[in-house]
Amino acid sequence: MVNNKTLAIILGGGQGTRLYPLTESRSKPAVPIAGKYRLVDIPISNCINSEIKRMYVLTQFNSASLNKHIKNTYHFSFFSTAFVDILAAEQTLGNTKWFQGTADAVRQCMHHFLQHEFEYALILSGDQLYQMDYNLMLEAHIKSEAKITVGTIPVHANDAPAFGILKSDQDNRITSFIEKPATELLPDWTSDVSDDMKAQGRHYLASMGIYIFNRDLLIELMNDPETVDFGKEIIPQSIHKHKTMSYPFEGYWTDIGNISSFFEANLGLSDEIPKFNLYDKNKRIFSRARMLPTTKLSGTKMINAVIADGCIIHAASIERSVIGIRARIGKDSVIRNTYVMGSDYYETLEEIEHFHIEILMGIGERCTIENVIVDKNCRVGDDVTIQGRPDLEDTETDTYVVRDGIVVLKKGAVIKSGTVI
Repeated sequence: MVNNKTLAIILGGGQGTRLYPLTESRSKPAVPIAGKYRLVDIPISNCINSEIKRMYVLTQFNSASLNKHIKNTYHFSFFSTAFVDILAAEQTLGNTKWFQGTADAVRQCMHHFLQHEFEYALILSGDQLYQMDYNLMLEAHIKSEAKITVGTIPVHANDAPAFGILKSDQDNRITSFIEKPATELLPDWTSDVSDDMKAQGRHYLASMGIYIFNRDLLIELMNDPETVDFGKEIIPQSIHKHKTMSYPFEGYWTDIGNISSFFEANLGLSDEIPKFNLYDKNKRIFSRARMLPTTKLSGTKMINAVIADGCIIHAASIERSVIGIRARIGKDSVIRNTYVMGSDYYETLEEIEHFHIEILMGIGERCTIENVIVDKNCRVGDDVTIQGRPDLEDTETDTYVVRDGIVVLKKGAVIKSGTVI
């Protein structure tokens, strides 16, 4: 089977500044998503569902929580060759630098990869939301006798400048590639896409940051220390030297690159028919198995709400929101268009009395929370109003950040009773 000949390499990304403050104390792949998962669970789950069970996750910033999550989550049989290992940037006698880009990250870790037998390297991003059978991409790669295959997806003109845009011939061989083109260049970069994509106005073929490399070619390309990034250098330089194919994908896919896209990707899970299907038994998303009690609700009206395990909720209403594990929401509070990540632990009555805790973890009573991301372990007092709006200016305080009109409460923030934001 082709998946037994494949090694998956999941790129954890850089410092994650565009997702700040969610990345203030954790790496981008460790950011909680959908109430109970982490971003890294998406590519790992896609690999497991595709029967690819040898995976490395490459990271260098704030990797402690990611290490803990993977150590507590992905266990395989002692008699299996399956593994999910983290490789953090490390200093060696031959190298003292941090990862300088996606290709440089792979280059610095090649000595680990080459300890395994594999014919194909599947290189993935750790900050995307999608479900994909990688076997279909691998089969297309082998059938076309490609040296490199790039996963591609049609995008709108307003999204194209954020991606690597390419053109391919009728056989899907990539003929030209440009990284993050300026808007005025876009008219020259339209592609012949399917009728369904045309109807949606998606005329530009974007790289998904998903690559398959033949082992021998990857080794050859990694010998050049001057090339540090796949999108900016490796792919553009390879298309005329090595057979590089496009693998078109038209399913749901979103790049979790900034606060706005992260926010919408999460709230989209509360839609009547979400584009990202968490309920497909053949495309399950795996995560840490927590032995949490069921969620308890009392007198709460819910409209399009996703509620994770272990919550205690007395809110008046919850609308188009995602409520994460162990979340506590007090009486008469209104939660609308909000992602509440929940808590890492429960507070006991003894702890509350011993430490004289005045504001409990969670959201208090009579609060109005709208267009907000509430990070883990926040304490919001009673009678608090927090309302994000498009006209709010980007700003940062000790307890919250405003980005694109969305208010993000920092992890562990304490918001006093009666506060209005």
